Amino acid sequence: MNSPWWTVQRGDGPVIATAIHDGHGLRADVAEAMALSPPDRLREEDPHTGQAIVDVPTHVIVRRSRFEVDLNRSAAEAVYVTPGQSWGLQVWSTPPAHTLIAQSLRIHSSFYRMVGELLTQVAEDHDRFVLLDVHSYNHRRSGPDADPAPPEAAPDVNIGTFSMPRKQWAWLLDPLIARMRAFDFGGRRLDVRENVAFQGKGELTRFVHDRFPGQGCAIAIEFKKFYMDEWTGEPIPSELDLMRAFIADVGSTALRLLDEA
Repeated sequence: MNSPWWTVQRGDGPVIATAIHDGHGLRADVAEAMALSPPDRLREEDPHTGQAIVDVPTHVIVRRSRFEVDLNRSAAEAVYVTPGQSWGLQVWSTPPAHTLIAQSLRIHSSFYRMVGELLTQVAEDHDRFVLLDVHSYNHRRSGPDADPAPPEAAPDVNIGTFSMPRKQWAWLLDPLIARMRAFDFGGRRLDVRENVAFQGKGELTRFVHDRFPGQGCAIAIEFKKFYMDEWTGEPIPSELDLMRAFIADVGSTALRLLDEA
């Protein structure tokens, strides 16, 4: 049975969280055409990020794999056709049929229609809103037993702000990052830096800033996969619990900053 496209919880307040690369599901025709094994797909997905956002009252968790359709890319790039679009991986056993691509792109357009309607409702109720776009990234690409990426190039949390009018939102973003750095993450402080491992060039943050200029602030939050074994997909439950508390704290801090503005 095909998995859902996504799940949405609508709550109060001007803070929204998304986990659009959490999904691992595939519809039947995509699974049949797929050359990648499930473990290879999982390694490039963002497992458990959906669990991290569930305490934000309004949140969206995508259930389909980015290898079916990548909702953080434009429609022109949302279906990986060549290895150059997918970290050198051979995604398909045979080139995907036009009908397969068209169905995947229908999910893409439906997602942005749904998100647009959701954010329009939030924008009608609030002068400004914040969207926390939560992802994760690999730091052991050389192998499970090889050295990880050097810490200077791989912060625990990477904040991406490429599409954000940074000066316009500095009053919110700067204290929010300071709060992230001060958060007690199981007795340690996380290394939180901006635009190091990634710059936040994804389609969702761009969509928010283009559709709701001056009203919507979208922040890409990329966790290094310190909370799991990125080669097996096995999570560390205590770290997941702390991630969830971290995102809940980020959401409540963003709400306070919006209220005080």
